[in-house]
Amino acid sequence: MISAESLINLESLVPLALFIAFAALAWWGLDFMAAGKTRAVERLDELKNPGKRRKAAAESVLKQTDTFTKMLERASPSLAKPLQPKNELELGKLRTKLAVAGFRSESAGSIFLGFKFAGLVAGLLLGGGTITSLRGINQSSLIWSAGLAGLLFYLPDLVVKYLGSRRKQAIFLALPDALDLMVVCVEAGLGLDQAMRKVALEMKKSYRVLADEFSISNFQLQMGRQRAEVLHELGVRTGVSDLRSLSAVLIQADRFGSSIAQALRTQSDSMRVRRSQLAEEKAAKTAVKLIFPLVLFIFPGIFVVLVGPAAITMIRQMFPMLGGG
Repeated sequence: MISAESLINLESLVPLALFIAFAALAWWGLDFMAAGKTRAVERLDELKNPGKRRKAAAESVLKQTDTFTKMLERASPSLAKPLQPKNELELGKLRTKLAVAGFRSESAGSIFLGFKFAGLVAGLLLGGGTITSLRGINQSSLIWSAGLAGLLFYLPDLVVKYLGSRRKQAIFLALPDALDLMVVCVEAGLGLDQAMRKVALEMKKSYRVLADEFSISNFQLQMGRQRAEVLHELGVRTGVSDLRSLSAVLIQADRFGSSIAQALRTQSDSMRVRRSQLAEEKAAKTAVKLIFPLVLFIFPGIFVVLVGPAAITMIRQMFPMLGGG
């Protein structure tokens, strides 16, 4: 039989046994979470290879972006369902607007409409709840809530429009240089398809937006689509009027067998003239635009400096007369 003293000794060992068990479990958990190199070894590897840290950070950012994109793609169809276009015409307009801004994926329309619906709901619930809790339920708070909901509803449209205008400006500024390079390639004996491929390859670093658009057109040509359709879609997809006119000129030159190099040179000269005209127009508008900062910020300071001492002298001389009267 086990004596009472031995039982007491065993009971005193129970806390120690529990401590050892929990310590071993914690050690195993930390070792499992580390699951590889220690932090010291990783730091030594980073010192040996400085680019490894930047690469790992970029990969982590890409993983987070991919996860966020997948979450948006899953949630956007249900959110965008109330705002889905009713016919193919509206759907085509939506896709064209997003393509002009650079969003060409299949889920871009659903994500865009999902953002609009989420902004509307957030404006009504969060903004409306905050405003009504601060100002009470009255006509003014309802108007502010509706205005906030409308602002959040149309905010994605404003962002897409801003991105589209930036892309249009980048393409417009890059077109004359791209056409000059294309003329050189065509006159050297390359065909139009090979010239577009060469331009996309050479201008990828300097004019990334236009190079990407040419790369998409080259891919479509390689897939077997007709050149006229590809060029027409290039002009529509970018939304730049100069590129649409260039596409029309190239389609006509290809159809009637005229010189493509001459058509490209003529189009490049006209684009350069238009770009210089736009620069002159902006320079002429500068004088008118300077009126507002001059009147609001510069003229008051000049007025105070010039008229201030005379006004102070007049007040000092007239104040005794006013006081005596």
